[in-house]
Order: sequence, then structure tokens, then C-alpha cells
Amino acid sequence: MLGILSLAPMSGYDLKKMTSYSIGHFWNESYPQIYPMLKQLESEGLTTSIVERQEGKPDRRVYTLTDTGWEALRLWLGEPFEYQVERNELLLKLFFGGLVPSTISVEHVERHRRLQLEALHHYEQVEFELQRDWPTHPQLPYWLMTLSAGKYISQAIVSWCEETLLKLEKL
Repeated sequence: MLGILSLAPMSGYDLKKMTSYSIGHFWNESYPQIYPMLKQLESEGLTTSIVERQEGKPDRRVYTLTDTGWEALRLWLGEPFEYQVERNELLLKLFFGGLVPSTISVEHVERHRRLQLEALHHYEQVEFELQRDWPTHPQLPYWLMTLSAGKYISQAIVSWCEETLLKLEKL
């Protein structure tokens, strides 16, 4: 969250929207996670907040990084990352796929292929928008690198799905 707040001061709602748009292809935060974390960050002195009055709408609390928050973000960025094994329900179901008719596995893999193709389309749209809207932003090359990773992963998964569907047809 400190990273997203480094882009601009934001409310919890703004933070969720920006997270979904910018890093949603590899990191997910839900509203129930965001609001307690924002309160914790503020209590630790990493952010400050102000209440903005809005006409005809509820007031909104906007959070900004403090100098201590910026320092914590830079320290975290310098730490080694923690490797995490991804949980993948499709692969879990496929692992036990021999217990049900193969048509069920085919449906799962076909759906996954469609979802990955949709993700690829989304990544291409986001890439276009980033290059159009932020052409000189110093973070743009880094944003595009993470987007490229998402595109490569989705392309590889589409290829894997096609290969797996051929194998399932032979069962």
C-alpha cells in the first residue's frame, strides 16, 4: 500500500481502484484488507490522513505518505523478496481429474484459456493507456516491465492450455 500511496494521496476507495488497475494482475487487496491496513499505517506514523468534505457525497479520508513512510517504502524495496508458491485451483482439480469424466477437465481448461486471452487483451489495453497517459513518468518503464511479465505468463498459460486440451482429447 505504501507503494500505491507513493503515486498520489488517496482514499481507501481510490487505493483499491488504483491497485486493481495498476498491480491487479499480480497483487490483490480487498476492501476488508485495505481499511485496517490504512489505520495501522497511520498509527505507525507511515501515513497521515485528512478528511475531505464532498458536496452530496459522504466525506472521504485521504491518506498521504509521511517522510517515515517514504523511508519504510525504500527500505522494503531494497529487501530480498520472499518466494511464494502460488495456489492454483485449476491445477489442483486437474491433478485429481482422473476421478471425474475428462469432459469436466476440458471445460475447466477451456475456461482458463478464455480467461487468459481476456487478461492478455486487458494488458494490451492497459499498456496503451499507460503509454498514452503517462509517457514521461519516471516509473513508466517499471510499470511496463510488470505488465510484460503478466503478458508473458498469460501467453505461456494459453499455450499450456492448448497443449493440455490436445492431451485431454486423447483420454
